[in-house]
Amino acid sequence: MKNQEIAKILYEIANFLEMEKISFKPYAYEKAAMAIEGLEEDVEDIYKRGGIKELEKIPGVGKSIAEKIEEYLKTGKIKYYEDFKKKFPLNLEELTSIEGLGPKKAKVLYQKLGIKNLNDLEKAAKEHKIAPLFGFGKKTEKNILEGISFVKRTKGRFLLAEILPIAEDVFKKLEGLKEVKRISFAGSLRRRKSTIGDIDILIISNNPEKVMDYFVSLPNIVKIWGKGTTKSSVRVKEGFDIDLRVVPLKSYGAALQYFTGNKEHNIVLRKIAIEKGLKLSEYGLFKGKTMIAGKDEEGIYNKLGMCFVPPELRENNNEIEAALNNSLPFLIEQRDIKGDLHCHSNWDGGENSIEEIAEAARKMSYKYIGIADHTKFLRIEKGLDEKKILKQKEEIDKINKKYLKDNFKIFSGCEANILNDGSIDIKNEVLKKLDFVIAGVHSSFKISKSEMTNRIIKAMRNPNVDIISHPTGRLLKKRDEYQIDFEKILKIAKETNTILEINSYPERLDLKDVYIKKAKEMNVKMIINTDSHKIEQLKYMKFGVFEARRGWAEKKDIINCFDNIVKFLKK
Repeated sequence: MKNQEIAKILYEIANFLEMEKISFKPYAYEKAAMAIEGLEEDVEDIYKRGGIKELEKIPGVGKSIAEKIEEYLKTGKIKYYEDFKKKFPLNLEELTSIEGLGPKKAKVLYQKLGIKNLNDLEKAAKEHKIAPLFGFGKKTEKNILEGISFVKRTKGRFLLAEILPIAEDVFKKLEGLKEVKRISFAGSLRRRKSTIGDIDILIISNNPEKVMDYFVSLPNIVKIWGKGTTKSSVRVKEGFDIDLRVVPLKSYGAALQYFTGNKEHNIVLRKIAIEKGLKLSEYGLFKGKTMIAGKDEEGIYNKLGMCFVPPELRENNNEIEAALNNSLPFLIEQRDIKGDLHCHSNWDGGENSIEEIAEAARKMSYKYIGIADHTKFLRIEKGLDEKKILKQKEEIDKINKKYLKDNFKIFSGCEANILNDGSIDIKNEVLKKLDFVIAGVHSSFKISKSEMTNRIIKAMRNPNVDIISHPTGRLLKKRDEYQIDFEKILKIAKETNTILEINSYPERLDLKDVYIKKAKEMNVKMIINTDSHKIEQLKYMKFGVFEARRGWAEKKDIINCFDNIVKFLKK
């Protein structure tokens, strides 16, 4: 699928246009990029079906952008994009990965200091050449150095949402070969980690040579690291490696267990095997020279005296003890989700109307959907003031009449801002009239740990605030979480019946797994929301479910697994 690479180019064109201070066009390219990124179908197949006219049916793709997509599909390049790259020969993706450094600032740095990439940026910041520039200053320079340090720590990692569509495309192609009898993901992708380094795939095949020939000739491959009859390793255009291994049927379960990991989990399993007089390896579980398990993973765990451990839990975080005691949780599944309370509509800059969001939710068999647009403090997101919030509520009440007979409800809410002193940017008398209120921190991330903790606690004590959105503020590969006393946050959340959000947006996945597990242990309720700004992003729910599973969450821990979600809200 070329969806990801085309979307990436369109995002970069939007950034170049923003650098040139061209109005409206950047948003058009962003909108088209988001639509293509969210497609289930390969954009190339869409084009083959009906050419440019068919491409124009993709939301946000007009004739001009459709022509550029056609050009890329035919030639592998877009002249409009290549011209921008000649004019601004800088690694825009690298530079804008630093929090607070957008395309316009990147242009200034290029023009004033000749900064083209992260190395140039770090050198200039360390030499204090950035602070004197107009619009920057010492604080910005310091933040840039901190941002570079963070990006370096996460280098070589890819968001789960970035890597999964490409992995699934390769998986589907291999699965379709008659020579492939069985196939599975392994490694961190199978464990559904929030960021992934590379992809591991295991297969059973009676003709591995033919499978390997096909694998190394896939169109997206730019480098073949090695090719053999039992293992091949390649690099794809997006910059990560894929390893394909062929294993025998009798060892398939043992190999799958071994290559899924993680390393620490496997070490403990091997110790348990040794204590029982057994030997565990990627080839099977042996008593002396006799294999007693290995064909499937369940057999390995059972022979070691434990129940099957779901891949997401294999992190050596007490899951082995729980498996030995038969006390592992019944993990949440996506089918358990009944609705989503964090959706942005076109009232605050989102793409879709309230009714379009409701119809998309109904197609997903949801029982309800919640509209939670930004409020007035976030002017950049066209945040709503009190008057507009009440006007929106009137519209929601009106639309709800249409759904009465269908047992479906739109909840009226908002995503209000927690100001520096912990107060909310919307008056309580208006918050009180809504079905639910989400509150989140959207500014001043670098205040002290005690200040940030007290700020959030004050918001939780507001009787109108039901949910704290993206509670730690992290942006994967871009920004670390802000400093909070999470134990204290949990204690007050339990005391005030405040719900903590697991934000499914791929760059957030906030709460992270270890915090989800802590919240579960404290019996603090959570909700999985998408924070969607267009209906295609409602499908991000699966990423929140993955993270929730890694945090040991069950249906009972997540309030939107219940038909009657109202009973969990403060009002």
